[in-house]
Amino acid sequence: MSRLKLSVLFAAILIPMMGMAQTSPQTPAAQAPAATGPAKIMWMNLEQALLTCDEGKALVAEIQKFVDEKQKQMDSMKDETDRLRNQLQVQGSKLTDEARADMEDQVESKSTSMERFRQDTQKEIENRQTRMNNYLGKRMLPVVERVSKERGISAVLIFNASRDAYVDPSLNLTEEIIKAYNQTYPAGSKAPAAGTPASPKPQPSAPATSAPKK
Repeated sequence: MSRLKLSVLFAAILIPMMGMAQTSPQTPAAQAPAATGPAKIMWMNLEQALLTCDEGKALVAEIQKFVDEKQKQMDSMKDETDRLRNQLQVQGSKLTDEARADMEDQVESKSTSMERFRQDTQKEIENRQTRMNNYLGKRMLPVVERVSKERGISAVLIFNASRDAYVDPSLNLTEEIIKAYNQTYPAGSKAPAAGTPASPKPQPSAPATSAPKK
């Protein structure tokens, strides 16, 4: 029985998530004047940025805790199934046909339940990873844009080992993006839910005025 998986799934999810975020409709803005001089292009390791920023580490730890708990449940189910299977092998010849058939049904039922549990849990792990990546990605994009504007960077490319044979370390913006993200979203902070209006600030009460005397 294969074990539940966590980290191997990130690479397949990260790039589609960023593509989705980058192609989302944008509010039309006034066209910026054409840049003069050579374009400044830098790279970032997206997976490293998402998974090693402080908030990313905390969210990964939450998912890992979920995986560990589910793995314990699956191991317990496997132990029970193995116990019944061993009991059937040892006592099978001594049982009546009805008792042996009943035990075989139990083994098959528990095996089916265990496999269904594994598949459902693996799907939930992937869903949690996708939600985490989308959440972090949407928060990181404005950080990348801000750092790029501050540094006068024309474009930030996501490092791709199958495309980029070599990138000068001085063109790697990853650590700077991580630092800027941690400063923007300190560990333990949470952004308000999308569409949730900020609480209005209390306004000072107007001084009471007395009616004019006649």
